[in-house]
Amino acid sequence: MADVFESVSSWLTVPDVAEVLGVSPGRVRRFIEEHTLIAVKRDGVFKIPAETIQENEPLPSLRGTILVLIDSGFDVLSATEWLYTFNDELNRKPIESLVMGRKAEVRRVAQALAF
Repeated sequence: MADVFESVSSWLTVPDVAEVLGVSPGRVRRFIEEHTLIAVKRDGVFKIPAETIQENEPLPSLRGTILVLIDSGFDVLSATEWLYTFNDELNRKPIESLVMGRKAEVRRVAQALAF
């Protein structure tokens, strides 16, 4: 899989996301723990893909999709890599489909990946 740090166009820190969402950094960390948001640690700092914030809210379809991937045997890093890697079946990156509101299609492809 592609290096997720090269695949994501823009990263936000926990304080950045807290400001955008109008919540405390602690609440952002809870969003990460609950898989409402995804984050990857780099140099000890959580980085959150900017696309996972839409209209100043966490992308609604993200949590369920991450849980499907985790149930399929992925960890958060590999799930993030999958979301940001071009998928032939979707004909785009899964994250792009989620942003377009096509969560059922993405989850169907994700469920087929169980290992």
